[in-house]
Amino acid sequence: MPDTSTERAPAALAVVGAGPAGLAAAVTAADGGLDVLLIDSAAAPGGQYYRAPAPGLAPPSSEAPHHGRKAFAALTARLARHRATGRIRHLTAHHVWTVERTGEDWTLHCVTGPDGQDGPAALRARRLLIATGSTERQLPFPGWTLPGVVGAAGAQAMLKSGLVLPGRRIVVAGSGPLLQAVAVSLARAGARVPALVEAAGYRAYARAPLTLVRCPGRLAEGARYRAALARNGVRLLTHRAVTAVHGTERVTGVTVSRLDADWRPVPGTGRRLDCDALAVGHGLVPQPDLAVGLGCATRGGPDGTAGLVLDAEARTTVPGVWAAGETGGVGGVRLALTEGELAGRSVVADARGGPPGDRLRTAALRRSRERMRAFAGLMGAVHRPGSGWPGWLEPGTEICRCEEVTAGAVRTAVDTLGAGDSRTVKLLTRAGMGWCQGRTCGFAVRELAGCAAETGAPDRRPLACPVPLGELARADRPEEP
Repeated sequence: MPDTSTERAPAALAVVGAGPAGLAAAVTAADGGLDVLLIDSAAAPGGQYYRAPAPGLAPPSSEAPHHGRKAFAALTARLARHRATGRIRHLTAHHVWTVERTGEDWTLHCVTGPDGQDGPAALRARRLLIATGSTERQLPFPGWTLPGVVGAAGAQAMLKSGLVLPGRRIVVAGSGPLLQAVAVSLARAGARVPALVEAAGYRAYARAPLTLVRCPGRLAEGARYRAALARNGVRLLTHRAVTAVHGTERVTGVTVSRLDADWRPVPGTGRRLDCDALAVGHGLVPQPDLAVGLGCATRGGPDGTAGLVLDAEARTTVPGVWAAGETGGVGGVRLALTEGELAGRSVVADARGGPPGDRLRTAALRRSRERMRAFAGLMGAVHRPGSGWPGWLEPGTEICRCEEVTAGAVRTAVDTLGAGDSRTVKLLTRAGMGWCQGRTCGFAVRELAGCAAETGAPDRRPLACPVPLGELARADRPEEP
């Protein structure tokens, strides 16, 4: 049954999201003596990175498709202890669609169940920590809607949760360090990965030697992935992109073209690679919808996305609201764990009305976070999509898959009908009005519309997830008997 705890005494802290950052924050706050609501849409903690296989499936530990299993095991053990004592109430299959201020507390409105159909829930807490993670960024190209084309992160999710592969011969393409992890995971699971096609290049990292020196762990990680790619026979093709997909009912191959410095395809360089699946993605995009709805300030990142503005203790610009992990900008699992613990300590200090305990540990976390945030900024700048990527598109290439809006329709809205911003493009073409509400096509629409002023600006959605109309129409919120 859904938890409708409006009559309960408010928890000291509600954490939205049980991925690495939210999990670290929740157990840290509970360690500090706070009662915590840990609210998550999934059935098990871990988020996308520590996504667990479905019940009954258990891969050999040596082939588990993510690192840091010991750290995750330690976190889940702490979670289990706090759940047993009642210090943490871990609510699964709870989708928070909006948060509102009610007096001195926060009320979190949820729909429950795997599809949000099991009824509403209203939860209260005195403090709020948002750790809602990120989603994958896609750049459209001819053929990207063909069966067999999946997101790079989506391919990894298929492997982690279902132990299945999207194909047997899989090209991995796009931009960003995630691609290396995906290619290695797929190859280790038995797929043939003929190429990893990276639109950017790795030499650009050398432009910030001090940032690299301060993060030796990331350098070592990169070296390990390069070695693993070589061992598994994966060719690394840089400054190239998949500019077309071939096949009628399913992928049979892709065209890989060389790119210039602005990501424009160089004429005459297209080469076909045979494959039966394509895993493609161009980095990750923070999901700060709940925080933006509360008025939390955002900033544009070097990767062209919008992350929350956070202070040294992971507090947002709205009093009583903290955030951790990818909502403040994409930076990887180590940063998420560090920021989650730092945010948890900050919440405990706020509840006690004093400075954070164990000042040495807190200071070390801040230094580590600063180093990793600097590296994340470098990573975002290196792999940010170049301005020439729309040169991949044909007039009939779908930009918004939900509403089947083509590149030609978007360009007509801009060039002929005078649309000067993405909202007007949306009104004229319906781009972004479908199920994902622009999460997939929003970046591409803004780029095609030439909305430079919107670069790095957050999307504003009054609903953070799909909500049944009956819940929106309900006059009175249900209360716990």
